Amino acid sequence: MRVAIIGAGPAGMTAAYQLAKAGAEVEVFEASASPGGLAKTIELWDQKVDLGPHRFFSSDTRVNELWLEVAGQDYAMVDRLTRIYYKNKFYFYPIKPFDALGNLGAVEAARCVASYMAERLSPTPPDGSFESWVQSRFGRRLYEIFFKTYSEKLWGISCKDLDADFAAQRIKKLSLFEAIKNAVFGGKGNTHKTLVDQFAYPHGGTGMIYERMAAFVRQKGGKVFCNTPVERVLTEHGTVTGLALPDGEFRKYDHVVSSMPISLLVSRLPEVPMDIKEKAMSLKFRNTILVYLNVDAANLFPDNWLYVHSSDLQTGRITNFRNWTPELYGEAQTSILVLEYWCYDGDELWTMDDKKLVALASDELRKTGLIKDAKISDGHIHRISRCYPVYNRGYKEVLKPVEAYLTGIRGLSVIGRYGAFKYNNQDHSILMGMLAAENIMNGTSHNLWEINTDYEDYQEASVITKTGLVRQKN
Repeated sequence: MRVAIIGAGPAGMTAAYQLAKAGAEVEVFEASASPGGLAKTIELWDQKVDLGPHRFFSSDTRVNELWLEVAGQDYAMVDRLTRIYYKNKFYFYPIKPFDALGNLGAVEAARCVASYMAERLSPTPPDGSFESWVQSRFGRRLYEIFFKTYSEKLWGISCKDLDADFAAQRIKKLSLFEAIKNAVFGGKGNTHKTLVDQFAYPHGGTGMIYERMAAFVRQKGGKVFCNTPVERVLTEHGTVTGLALPDGEFRKYDHVVSSMPISLLVSRLPEVPMDIKEKAMSLKFRNTILVYLNVDAANLFPDNWLYVHSSDLQTGRITNFRNWTPELYGEAQTSILVLEYWCYDGDELWTMDDKKLVALASDELRKTGLIKDAKISDGHIHRISRCYPVYNRGYKEVLKPVEAYLTGIRGLSVIGRYGAFKYNNQDHSILMGMLAAENIMNGTSHNLWEINTDYEDYQEASVITKTGLVRQKN
């Protein structure tokens, strides 16, 4: 069985790893310089950093067992501290009622409570939007303070135009009541992904997992080609035959697993009906610009990362890699912070000069007061095209015919955040890769499109701790 994998991110690399274990002949094609995708780790100023705060957490025993199989003992449990920066104040996230009350002040807090109670008495009718979904659970005032500005920064569209699916996948069943209960009882027994207070993190950075998977594939005789994009996926009579590379080379395969952006995949398939091609090309992705700043101080603030809800700042998230594991920074006495900016291809920010971006980020970081008068000694820019699938309202009606068309192509599996147009966490993408490999090698019929829509209703739940896997009863 010869299998090609397009993309060496969590989904693609997991599929390759599992296929190699099962005895398939595997070749991975990655357009960038190294494996890991969005979860890769890079070297910067003699330290290691990720592409933003990519923590790993799962309740799925299958995923946790695989992660531990690759990580071995080379991981630590990191205590999570994340806060929200809003109007020059810092709010704990998850919300702590007395902290929020003190920051908001008595008048604003009373408005939030009144708004929440009004929502309970007269709920906002659902209209399929993110705005109505969140407002119905938190009330208008809390929605505007803790959700609206950040979400519109991230997606570049009004929350009225953002599909409720985003909330259903990322916020899920979280309510104000659950947040207060979590605060009062200290998170005991809580497995809600937005509330977990500890997570497993590899000593070598998030990308260590996927680098090890790549090494295993090579050890088993497979190949991982970096800096090697794929020009086209070739088919005959509705069946995949192989890949065409940019240099004109054709490679024959029995199966192709694609995690490239779904719009690019469709545009690079032969004989696609025009209506399917148009639908695929209308699916939007949001770009990310990461501005890394090297700050000459070792103890700046305790958060792993902060969400920036203030509308006067363009950045949406700030990560402090000094607060993850000591293995990342070693003997260095500086702190690497990364500020995230989100934009579309046509936005001025996307083509802004690197020096201007460093200056913008430096100025915004100063305004937060997080680094006081510490010196910023250097900056580095990393751009990620097509980073987030944009859930415009009604996107499912556009996506479903594309899914159906791709499902009808024999010998093709489509997975990953980019490939399946799903706002996946790492564990979702890992699971997609695992089940794609099972379909190929064992003839199973897992519906890969349904992953990340089941709201984590696992048959067998577990959690990773510092001593290994602990199974939980549902």
